[in-house]
Amino acid sequence: GWTIELNSASLPRVLVNRAYHAELSAAAAASKASKSWLGECMSSANWLVKALDQRQRTIVRVATEIVRMQEAFFRHGVAHLKPMTLRDVADGIDMHESTVSRVTSNKYLYCDRGLFELKYFFSSGIQSSDGGGAISAEAVKAALKKLIDDEDPEKILSDAKLVDLLNEQGFDIARRTVLKYRESMGLGSSVQRRRAKALAG
Repeated sequence: GWTIELNSASLPRVLVNRAYHAELSAAAAASKASKSWLGECMSSANWLVKALDQRQRTIVRVATEIVRMQEAFFRHGVAHLKPMTLRDVADGIDMHESTVSRVTSNKYLYCDRGLFELKYFFSSGIQSSDGGGAISAEAVKAALKKLIDDEDPEKILSDAKLVDLLNEQGFDIARRTVLKYRESMGLGSSVQRRRAKALAG
């Protein structure tokens, strides 16, 4: 199985100083206004400590559900990343979608495969060409990048050829989608790549 834990070194440590509260309480005992003010301060401090603890628990719950839903990614790599939405995770742990969105913003997960923003695991799906379930867009991008990285400098692959090769791998993808993904990853057109590899050679 998997163990999910927070990096305690990066967490704020907030404690209520009970001895200081007792000392102030003794000094404020004569004044009703001072006692009331001190009580409000104590309540606020206790609320903050509980809120931070609750936030940490929520982060762990959300991360645990992400790992559960994306277990194939952690075992086998990006090619096995599944399409997943905020709603999928929210439904899995009985939370509101907006809470999951807030919890996953600017949070990172470190594992054997590297460091990933939690938002990385949320991806739209593309239908597989073999009639199976949908495949994550990130898995398609990884396959596309590998094809381009491995291409023969003498035989640069056109977008049409990339579509054919991806279809052979089980990705039901259109040429315009290949173009969009290629550009989003900063990968040039076949003409640009041919020129770049000729210069590098």
